[in-house]
Amino acid sequence: MLVDKNQPIKKMKLHPRNRNREKYNLSALVEVVPELTNYIVPNKAGEDSVDFSNPKAIRLLNQAIFHYYYDVKKWKFPVENLCPPIPGRADYIHYIADTLSESNFGKIPVGRNIKILDIGVGASCIYPLIGTTEYKWSFIASDISQQSIDSSKQIAGKNPSIEDKIEFRLQNSPNNIFKGILRQTEKIEAVICNPPFHPSSKEAEKVTRRKVKNLTGNRVNEIDLAGIHDELICDGGEYKFIKNMVKESEKISRKCLWFSSLVSKQSNLKAIQKLLQNTRVKRVKIIPMGTGNKSTRIIAWTYLSKEDQKNWRETRWKK
Repeated sequence: MLVDKNQPIKKMKLHPRNRNREKYNLSALVEVVPELTNYIVPNKAGEDSVDFSNPKAIRLLNQAIFHYYYDVKKWKFPVENLCPPIPGRADYIHYIADTLSESNFGKIPVGRNIKILDIGVGASCIYPLIGTTEYKWSFIASDISQQSIDSSKQIAGKNPSIEDKIEFRLQNSPNNIFKGILRQTEKIEAVICNPPFHPSSKEAEKVTRRKVKNLTGNRVNEIDLAGIHDELICDGGEYKFIKNMVKESEKISRKCLWFSSLVSKQSNLKAIQKLLQNTRVKRVKIIPMGTGNKSTRIIAWTYLSKEDQKNWRETRWKK
């Protein structure tokens, strides 16, 4: 098994193709979402910034980013669901594009014949929106929550340019990841996943309280996680979730070019690598991501040899 390790630097930047690599154009953002004006505050340097301690401000900011930078003009979902930061999610998509390009002479494969499976699409439809906009890919968007599926489907329906590129599928068995989602003869170029990373509500509440205190300086005693339980929490946390992914991926090893997942906890990485060493994988990639003090990483693996990848390219990508 070949393991690629891209060594992280002390202060990482967003991917070179990320549309938000530079400072936000706040004047343009408030023009497309005027309500954002109410949440513009001076930062420590005295410059205009967004009040990142306010959940509503963050939601409005991301709505404006999608509208102005991606031309996704309709992006609303239930307030109880998590609001994903678009720049970080876009980085995941760009790094998967780079990974696919390695099987195509360095050229990123684009177009709707490139099919991506998003495990746990959530209520915001974040990854399919970015992937269809940036690379015209098509997506299978799965989730165990019918409410999340309905919310994401509604978002897609309000953005006609991407609606027909996303197919939503409900996972009826919470214990399964691929079974019940992928059809018998179906193949996909990549799997992406942002797994629930807390093993219990208690830990999720503890981390959320700490985040709120760091942002606002205020201590909170009660945290309501009712609407976002499935987004944050699963039995055994992200390690067990990815362990199940690895186990199931072996059964469909010829159906997917690259499997991948975010790994939020550095402490889980070695254990996940050890799991993969005991499989038939041909190659593993570890891709660091993040900016400033916040960091994460992608782990990606493939069961296909170079010759297999050549055949994949010639049968699926050549027209």
